[in-house]
Amino acid sequence: MSSADDDDVPSEAEADADNEGDGEEEVAAEPTPPPFGREEFLEWRSPRYGATNPERLTNPVWAWLVDAGINAWAANKRFDGPSALGAGPGWCFDRFGRSTTALPDGRTLLIGGEHEDYYDPDFFIYNDVVVRHPDGRVEIFGYPREVFPPTDFHSATLVGDRLILIGSIGYAGERRPGHTQVLALDLATFAIATIPTGGTPPGWICRHTATLTDDGRAIVVQHGKLDPGEDRSMVENIDDWRLDLDTWEWQRLTDRRWPRREFARSDGKPNYVWNMQQACWYRKIGWADQLAEELASLDEGLGVPPDLDLAEQLFRPSIAHEACPEEEDSYDTTRILVDGVIVRFVRSSYSLQMTVEGELPEATVDAIAEELRERLSRLEHCDYSMTRL
Repeated sequence: MSSADDDDVPSEAEADADNEGDGEEEVAAEPTPPPFGREEFLEWRSPRYGATNPERLTNPVWAWLVDAGINAWAANKRFDGPSALGAGPGWCFDRFGRSTTALPDGRTLLIGGEHEDYYDPDFFIYNDVVVRHPDGRVEIFGYPREVFPPTDFHSATLVGDRLILIGSIGYAGERRPGHTQVLALDLATFAIATIPTGGTPPGWICRHTATLTDDGRAIVVQHGKLDPGEDRSMVENIDDWRLDLDTWEWQRLTDRRWPRREFARSDGKPNYVWNMQQACWYRKIGWADQLAEELASLDEGLGVPPDLDLAEQLFRPSIAHEACPEEEDSYDTTRILVDGVIVRFVRSSYSLQMTVEGELPEATVDAIAEELRERLSRLEHCDYSMTRL
């Protein structure tokens, strides 16, 4: 199974800023001294695209940054480089959403990923391939954008002598809703090629899992998120998809008609749900200083003292239900059980989505959804809209 490395830092590519997890490798607190000076650093300070497919871009600066693990800001400060506000982002290997694949011969391939988010001057989505050799050597390959678009939160599946890259978030203006990006990396030449596919694709998918079938003839894609386009928030992918590796045809394996609702502030501003939940947690465990700081921030943002008692009940509807245990790596998700059916609430900065994982009476679904909308409106002193997904 393969999926992209994640982190709990917001992703530009999703306006709702809800990345989770981390795939960064642990590095020493103090990196080894760099084998180059300021002049060479400035020569390789900035990201660049390859001119050929591929172009070998291995250089002492980037190779050191791969091993050092420091971010672009820290590297630039160390060498007294120009500000990213004027000079543009610095090259960085401190990334989210890159894939990591261990090859049978001992090499490890680390592909693409992004550094930080659109608000950071060092934000950049990469389209490179970094090779770590067993002897410690590092090779870096770059590509033209039209050959290998900036790619993050994709999957990488080893199939024979190729690595099949599926999906991406990418830059907002370059996504193709309804289309699924599929690329192949040739492990002998490191050339990348786009693979035209047919059938019924999942759409512009990211942060999914991709599993090679036991017979090695197909890849099954599950979970993740989809960009529906039309300036809408990303939605969860609730279906399973199969990509045939002989015909490159997509097949939809499931068609789950699960009721789903999305809730958002009518003024289009970010919500305070995470902050409310954090304050509730501080109160529960008795962290008075952190609670006071969070309450002060909420008071300033809301204009009134927050109602933590109501926040505690946000995902506890009036109808009979049971709370479900928290799942690992699902800090943004709350699950309850209603008449034996899971109802899942997923929070992000700009929206909150409710998914009913099965069949419940429509009146029950509507009651849960309307009560949640009303509570959100009361909590934030702002009207909330509700949309069927």
